[in-house]
Amino acid sequence: MSLNVIFVRHGESVWHDENRYAGATDIDLTEHGRDQAAALADWAAQAGLTAVWSSPMLRCRQTAAGSAAAAGLPLHLDPRLRELDFGVAEGLTRAEMRERMPEAVASFEADPVASHFPEGEDPAAVVERYVAFLADLRAEHDTDAQGNGEQGNGKKSDGKKSDGRILVVAHSTAIRLTLCRLLDLPLRDYRRRFPHLANCALNELVLSDGTPSLLTLNRPVTPGVPA
Repeated sequence: MSLNVIFVRHGESVWHDENRYAGATDIDLTEHGRDQAAALADWAAQAGLTAVWSSPMLRCRQTAAGSAAAAGLPLHLDPRLRELDFGVAEGLTRAEMRERMPEAVASFEADPVASHFPEGEDPAAVVERYVAFLADLRAEHDTDAQGNGEQGNGKKSDGKKSDGRILVVAHSTAIRLTLCRLLDLPLRDYRRRFPHLANCALNELVLSDGTPSLLTLNRPVTPGVPA
C-alpha cells in the first residue's frame, strides 16, 4: 500500500521581496501569498486528499487552512514541521550577512550543513524531525489500512483503506533537506540540487515499501484541475 505525500512551501511571506531569512521568525503572508493559498485550496477541493498537515508557524497555517476546509478535512499541526532556525542570519538579507559576517557566509555557501549559521539549528536535526514525522504518518496509514472500518474518507467500500494522499504545508529549506535524505542525496547539496521551491507548488512523493520516489517537483497548481 503506497502513501503519497505532497510537500508544499507556504505562500509568499512579507519578507519575500527582500529575500530575508525567515526561519524561526513567525511572519505573515502577503496579499499575493493569500492569493496563492486560495489557488491551492481550489486545487485541494478536487485532489482526493486524505489528510492535511501543517507547520504551526503562521505563514504555513494561513496557507493550509483553506486547503483543509476545501477538502473537508481537519487541519493537523505538528511542531516537527517548523522551519530551520537560521540563528544570527534570521531577518537578514544575503547582502547584510556578507557585510556583517563575510566568513560565516563563505563557509555556509561552501557547506550549508557542516557550516550552518552561528546560533542556528543543525540542518541534520531538522531532517531527523521531518523523517520522524513521515515515519509516524506511514505507521498511522499502515495501521488504518489493516482495519475493516466503515466506508469513509479515503476508504474503499470493501472496508480497506485506499492509498493515502496527504498534503503537508511546510518550509523551503526543511523540505529541500528532507528531499535530499529521502532520495539518498548528500544533505550539503540541498541548495544545489533543489535551488528553488516555488510558493504553493506541488512536490509529490510516493512512499511505497520504504522506497521513496519523487513524482513531481515545483508543479504549479491549476485552480479547478486536480493533479
